[in-house]
Amino acid sequence: MNSKTEELKKIRDEVFNFKESPLYAERVKNNVFPVLGEGSHDAKVMFIGEAPGKNEAATGKPFCGAAGRVLDELLASVNILRKDVYVTNIVKDRPPMNRDLFPDEIALYSPFLMRQIDVIQPKVIATLGRFSMQYILEKFAPLTTGGISVLHGQAVEGKAPYGKIIVLPLFHPAAALYKPDLKDAMKKDVKALAALI
Repeated sequence: MNSKTEELKKIRDEVFNFKESPLYAERVKNNVFPVLGEGSHDAKVMFIGEAPGKNEAATGKPFCGAAGRVLDELLASVNILRKDVYVTNIVKDRPPMNRDLFPDEIALYSPFLMRQIDVIQPKVIATLGRFSMQYILEKFAPLTTGGISVLHGQAVEGKAPYGKIIVLPLFHPAAALYKPDLKDAMKKDVKALAALI
């Protein structure tokens, strides 16, 4: 087993036993799983969403429901295989009723995400949704301003502990389920992603 896999397993085990999180009690009560992430441990591209939804918590797999199908379709449109990227979320446990994340939840779970990034060392981080975009830009490109409706599809240069990185804000795939007219913009944005790798 290589050291990346060992490090990611360590993170997984810590999240499984993360009783300090208020979402841990929800997990136990609902008999569901935390969602760590999946994909290549040597991925050039890392997708970071916000938190698991119902299907994700039930299976322990990221983006496996309707939003996941949209993500798969977007990746297929530019010939990127899901197994070649790494997909995860900032918060690893599902918030009740898929509500928006609380700042203290992001603060609690983000150290796990930062360790995942340090282990995988992606060249590009594609953020999925505004919470993910705000957090990642704040960490890697703090001088960037603008909301997701302005920044989506625009490559932003940033700095990670291991070197230069590109952050590409993308709409959350679930947005296409509520606003189908966003799909064209999402396809265009994913072409911008393909051009970066």
